[in-house]
Order: sequence, then C-alpha cells, then structure tokens
Amino acid sequence: MPILVGSRGSELARTQVRQYLELLAPLCPGVEFKRRVITEAGDRDRVSLLADVAGRSAGGAFSSRLEAALAAGEIDVAVHSLKDLPTSMPDGLVLLAPPGREAVEDALCGSTLAELPHGARVGTGAPRRAALLRAVRPDLELVPIRGNVPGRLAALKGRNRVHAVVLAVAGLRRLGLEEHITEVLPLDRFPASPGQGALGIQIRSDQHELRTLLERAADHTVHAAVRAERSMLAELHGGCSVPVGAYVTHEPEDRLRLTGQVVSLDGAVRLTAASTGRADEPEKLGAAVALDLLDQGARTILAEIRPAAVGAR
Repeated sequence: MPILVGSRGSELARTQVRQYLELLAPLCPGVEFKRRVITEAGDRDRVSLLADVAGRSAGGAFSSRLEAALAAGEIDVAVHSLKDLPTSMPDGLVLLAPPGREAVEDALCGSTLAELPHGARVGTGAPRRAALLRAVRPDLELVPIRGNVPGRLAALKGRNRVHAVVLAVAGLRRLGLEEHITEVLPLDRFPASPGQGALGIQIRSDQHELRTLLERAADHTVHAAVRAERSMLAELHGGCSVPVGAYVTHEPEDRLRLTGQVVSLDGAVRLTAASTGRADEPEKLGAAVALDLLDQGARTILAEIRPAAVGAR
C-alpha cells in the first residue's frame, strides 16, 4: 500500500512535500508515496487575526486539520512548516527529526529597511515581524497581509501596493523566488520564529516501521536546534500569535547557543536572553532561556497580549 503524505494546499506546502519525497526516494527504494491536500482553517480564512483563527480551530491555524486527519488514519504522514506547528503535541502523534533546514532568516522584498521612506507601508501578517519592525522603525505603517507567497509579493504592485513585504527566506528559496529578496534581515534584531526553515514531519506514535523508514532522512543536528527553540516557546506558552523569536548557533564540543527575544506589540520593549548548553539536552537549554526572559519581565508582555499566555510558575 502507498504511504499517504498530507500537507496544506499552498504552492509552498506542495513544493515542500515534493522536495521531501525527492529526498526520500533514493533512501526508500520500492516505497510508493502519494500526496493528499488538506485545507486548513488559516487557508480558508485569510482576513481574521491568526490568534482568532487558531482559537476557533482548537489548535494551530495551519495544522489542526492535518493533525486530525493523521490521528484518524486518513493520512500516514503530515508535513508542516515547523514554525506553524504548536508546541503541544496531540496524544498519539509524534514529531520526527526534520530532513535538514533552509535559511532561518526573514527577508524584506521591495526595499531595504534603510531605504524605506518615512511612513512607508510594509506588509506582514505576523505579530512577531510587526513588533520587530516597530522596534527599529516606529514610523512604518504595518499592513496586515496573509496568503501564499506569490500573493504577498503581488502586494508590491497595484493601486493599494505596499513598499515592502516581509517573508521567510526559506519559503522564497524553496519556490525559486530568491531574486525578490532585497535585504536579509539580521537575526540579532529580527530573530526568526522558532523552527523557521525546517519541516515538521509528524506521524502516529504507533507507526514504528514508518518511523524507521522516514528517519533515514533525519538530520539530528537540526533536530536538536529546533527542539531547543520550540522548548523555549513552550515554556513561554507562546505561539504564532505572540512576538517571540529564537535562533540557535552551533558551538564547539557539540554545544548549542540559543538566543531568544520577546517584544511588546508596539516594539517599545525588547527582552533578550541567551545561553549555551549541550546538544543532547536541548529542552533544558530552551527552558533556561525562557526562564531568563520571564525573569526580565516577559510574563507581563505576554499577559498583555494574551492574558492566559503565561501561567504561574
């Protein structure tokens, strides 16, 4: 029987699955994979705030229906953009090590940050990106835009055009649209969404043979990095609706350095923490950075954004 691989229906999601299966093909000779598209709530509703869509979906705006299909046995593998996947895992599902990672940075398309005129219109639907832009350019007008990558690039043209849009470098590269990048934003001022640039490969926990098969493509170095980032996010009780950024750099002697940031929605307050830990203890590292951020006042910022975002410790 073929292995059914589910994903969202966007051009980027389809491309990610195709590239993943191309990687698996020589590693899994004789195995047949078939693709299935599942439309997520965030794809149906491109007007509401992501936090509202996620709330109505009882989970992730771009993952809940895929996870439900996987749990029900309608698909065998769910392929997500890892940054869209909530840190809490439904019972019976497991997240595998990703097959490598694209660039983690965000990019400006249409203009560089320095060249944007005073009051320029910049398109982004992500609270994290909007908050970070306000922190460095409070004069900008942030225009909420959502949808697929080509559609967001199209906002640079037309009567209601914006001066620039913010997009993930990873998505642009995967779609062959790298020529639209005007400036790659530096991670120290624009830390990425935890897990950005990596795929989230999800299966049922009882699929032992399938797990062994798919782990032929696993990159455990990348897995350690994204586990550190996502564990930090989990400790902060964050998600796509809160402005939390993180990135990992690899240190000598198999160690990781994790940098995390929490920014108020208006960009007026930016908290930064960093720590180094063993690559085989990424969750411990993520928790340490999160605790530092909470000690600095992240709890107050997150509570103002979403009152229940941070529970008592």
